[in-house]
Amino acid sequence: MPSIKDAAAVVGVATTGFSTDSGRTEYSLAAECIKAALDDAGLRPEDVDGIVKDVVDGIDAMYIQKAVGIDNLTYASDSRYGTLPLLNAVTAVAAGIANTVVYYRSANNASGKRAGSDFRAAKETKDESLDMIRYDFHAPFGLLTPDGAIGMAVRRYLHEFEVSAEQVGWVPVVCSEHAAKNPQAIFHDAPITLADYIDSDVVVDPLRVLDCAPDVDGAIAIVVTRAERAVDLSQPPAFVMANAQGTSTEGEQLSSYSRPQMSGLPEMGLLGDELYRVAGIGPNDISVAQLDDRFAPLVPMQLEALGFCERGEGAAFCEGGDALRVGGRLALNTNGGFLGEGFSYGTNIIEAVRQIRGTSSNQVSDAEVVLVASGAGGPADGCILRR
Repeated sequence: MPSIKDAAAVVGVATTGFSTDSGRTEYSLAAECIKAALDDAGLRPEDVDGIVKDVVDGIDAMYIQKAVGIDNLTYASDSRYGTLPLLNAVTAVAAGIANTVVYYRSANNASGKRAGSDFRAAKETKDESLDMIRYDFHAPFGLLTPDGAIGMAVRRYLHEFEVSAEQVGWVPVVCSEHAAKNPQAIFHDAPITLADYIDSDVVVDPLRVLDCAPDVDGAIAIVVTRAERAVDLSQPPAFVMANAQGTSTEGEQLSSYSRPQMSGLPEMGLLGDELYRVAGIGPNDISVAQLDDRFAPLVPMQLEALGFCERGEGAAFCEGGDALRVGGRLALNTNGGFLGEGFSYGTNIIEAVRQIRGTSSNQVSDAEVVLVASGAGGPADGCILRR
């Protein structure tokens, strides 16, 4: 089977910065960010012939094409879940369908009150294309938000492996430490302590406020092009060693209650296996990881699924925070992650690129290879980037 290994590279990245109230339209945020990412790469709008985005974002490619001045678009696609649009971009470039693809996201998730909005839409429009398992069977019992859905699986994980809140709390603590040095982060210059974490209110048992990544307004853009072209552009390329997705039997988005074991992330395990297979490396070759910390307890679960420790040992891996800090066994979410910078998929890829370039606010000295994973608790996706 043909491989996508090293066939494409990320050559331009940008964000608008994140806030809880942008005061701007998602349209203008997206256009500004795409232009900035192209400038970062040393490319022009006319160099772009492909656009990919998340299906839940409302700004369609045809309108962005008009706003930015992309006149020769020959490829466009929508994807759902995590960073999956990057896989569409990489495969399009690797297959020769497009030469240069922009992946963008733009959403006012904080000021737009994102949480639960899809449930309200389903109720009001009776849209049967939405997930009726959740809306017919879970919602009547109070599972109206992602926090509620994932809380049950997290409770089972904590019980099964006797994990304490103090062990989990080191994830948001370390992420806030990294975010404190990141000028774009919501928690910039505002690190938290373990005591702050323990004292934070419970949202949905066992999740505390500081377990949950804050919604933010803002946009991201990522430019992908052919590897042979990437070496001649403005920035050091971040070559895509592997890009994949993982799904599992009886899996649902954040609510996989029906399978025999609901305390693990088998989708993430399948993703990791495929990433390592394509890249030709293993967990011991990874010193930097940008993982899905939308909910803090999912981090130790991902560490187990991705092979960084054995099943049930993820919380011990996180305890004390030293293994997760820059200079530790696995530098985690060096931009602060979703917990520290703000919840917006794609930022984990951008931070991986900064690590490869050597421009992170929490730079790891030996960041030759960086793993990115998203979609913890549902269909998983991710990539491995290299210098």
